[in-house]
Amino acid sequence: MSYNCISSRGRSAYGALNGSRKVFFLANRRILIVDDEPLIVKGLKFSLESDGYETDVAVDGEEAISKFFAAPSDLILLDIMLPKMDGFTVCQTIRESSNVPIIMLTAKGEDIDKILGLEYGADDYIPKPFNILEVKARIKAILRRAGSSPIYVNNRSDIVVRDLVVSPDRHSVTLRGEEQKLSYKEVELLILLASNPGKIFSRQAILQQIWANDYNGDDRCVDVLIKRIREKIETDTAHPFYILTKWGVGYYFTDQIG
Repeated sequence: MSYNCISSRGRSAYGALNGSRKVFFLANRRILIVDDEPLIVKGLKFSLESDGYETDVAVDGEEAISKFFAAPSDLILLDIMLPKMDGFTVCQTIRESSNVPIIMLTAKGEDIDKILGLEYGADDYIPKPFNILEVKARIKAILRRAGSSPIYVNNRSDIVVRDLVVSPDRHSVTLRGEEQKLSYKEVELLILLASNPGKIFSRQAILQQIWANDYNGDDRCVDVLIKRIREKIETDTAHPFYILTKWGVGYYFTDQIG
């Protein structure tokens, strides 16, 4: 039976040798599994704990919010269809105060659900039914990248333009001295663009960089992330200063003050 799944954030990863086989695991990473299907929860919990993760479980939206704020997790696996409060609302509520990586699980597997998830601040999604090996690979990749600057960053120093500070090392964005609540994927996209000022990235190039070739769906997801970033850093989203559009080509970041 296949199970559906996950995304994550973390501290430091390391490997241990077990005989001749190298075992990779991420210590002290806490993953909150939010799903009301007992078999999926059981499968995810067993597999993740076998890899050394700590897990907690919530079976409805209200419990998910309560458990997250009581004991914040490094990553949340969040089903869309939940009792009491759907996954979109849970995601939006958590995003108001946290940029913890959120992977949404969707049974429908339709692009519109995925795009809606990104609109509400999700970082990634996995359609059901899923392969647990893929889920674990996604989690490990996100945790690794969250613990270090992405390989495509040309400048690890803070990027300062007007009142905006983009910090690849800290994986953070500050505007007028206040840290902005961008999601994990939103920060990654802004770092990509700001680290390469003037370079135009097509939607497909952004998908390949930010999703590391894990995504094969609608490239409108890029437009959604750009829209959300602009809402958080631009004074006038109709006339953006930082992230500009080259119509028919893609997006680019400008550090030209004028």
